[in-house]
Amino acid sequence: MIHSLIISVLDWFYKPFKSYLPRQTFNYAACGGANTAFDILLYILTYNFVLGKQIVHLGFVAISAHIAAFVFVFPVTFTSGFLLSKYITFTESNLRGRVQLLRYGLTVLGSIVLNYVLLKLFVEVAEINPSIAKVLTTIVVVGYSYVAQKYFTFKIKIHDTAHD
Repeated sequence: MIHSLIISVLDWFYKPFKSYLPRQTFNYAACGGANTAFDILLYILTYNFVLGKQIVHLGFVAISAHIAAFVFVFPVTFTSGFLLSKYITFTESNLRGRVQLLRYGLTVLGSIVLNYVLLKLFVEVAEINPSIAKVLTTIVVVGYSYVAQKYFTFKIKIHDTAHD
């Protein structure tokens, strides 16, 4: 039921973009944008109201509220992002679900590393304003993520019929 609802909403919003954008690319952008908004909303709610902007004391370590909010929210939006990619955007992939999940994790890890490296490079080496650097970094990371998910995480495995 949720799948049908999401597809119906995407169908409606896709109409004006039909001539300019492949369906899969539109779905990726829409699902990724929605998951990003969900991530930000959960982060804000967790940081401000669940944690009350307070340091989280675990006994053996204390974690700042902004990092603790990220740690709490990340598994939720990692899961929702994977499910949206698997069941809405890259539905034709015939790889096993656990392979897709492992590859999705590697792709997300790559995105995190790429974010860090590019921000350091743009801000500290190229001396670009941090806000502009974040926009440039996001453009590169979104492009990387789409290509990695399409051709690695959710690729279509071609069966070799000569060896079957």
